[in-house]
Amino acid sequence: MKPMTDALETRTSSVDADLQTQVQALAPWFHNLHLGNGVETAPAHALGDFPAFKWAQIAPHIDRDLSGWTVLDIGCNAGFYSFELARRGARVTAIDVDEHYLRQARWAAGRFDLADRVEFRQMSVYDLARQPQTYDLVWLMGVFYHLRHPLLALDIVRHLTRRQLVLQTMTLPGETTMVTPADLPLDARATMCERDWPSMAFVEHRVAGDPTNWWVPNHACVQAMLRSAGFEVGARIIDETYLCTPAAAGQAPSVEDELRAATGTLAPAQ
Repeated sequence: MKPMTDALETRTSSVDADLQTQVQALAPWFHNLHLGNGVETAPAHALGDFPAFKWAQIAPHIDRDLSGWTVLDIGCNAGFYSFELARRGARVTAIDVDEHYLRQARWAAGRFDLADRVEFRQMSVYDLARQPQTYDLVWLMGVFYHLRHPLLALDIVRHLTRRQLVLQTMTLPGETTMVTPADLPLDARATMCERDWPSMAFVEHRVAGDPTNWWVPNHACVQAMLRSAGFEVGARIIDETYLCTPAAAGQAPSVEDELRAATGTLAPAQ
């Protein structure tokens, strides 16, 4: 008779092989999800164990108990952050423009038994301008520099955010900022060429081979744009990642009017 331990190992190997087959059928993966029994979706990721290592840095800054919170994960990819936030008790709406990543995420939600806590939708950040829902926490990781209209996106996100925004973006080197004048004279425009002025580099072609990388802001610009959209920047919790809350004053009426015009959400004529 074959030893029971050998039989168990044989069954486990069979399960792992089946799981690996399912993972390969959904390849390529950008999120490395740990599925158990040593199976991972992207174990050879160029960035290492991504995004687990980044979550380990961010997690201490997020409430451990998100029971009763609603979360919007914009650009959810295969759902790593959505799953971690759902495990803390949140109800998560996760969106992405890429159906390939959404297939991965829906499959993984079933594997993690989280399908009842995370809802996936194919849509862009701009589509959210027409959504009536608001969320306690908006998660905007690795999306900002892929947006051709980043400030418009921030204005939309501000209207969706009740408590907190976590934003991560690729930035230019340097961490210093400057106090900019409330009104800059025309003959003082050279000030805007100083290193610490809030600035954003435009990418006409590619960065790292990716044609969807459009803008790379400096640290000062990220903060200035967030303030302009109606957020208070509480902290840069790790490199290139900001924890924000909605500013009490909200947006100026002129910004509001422009946002409504840009998104086709103008109030009907009286």
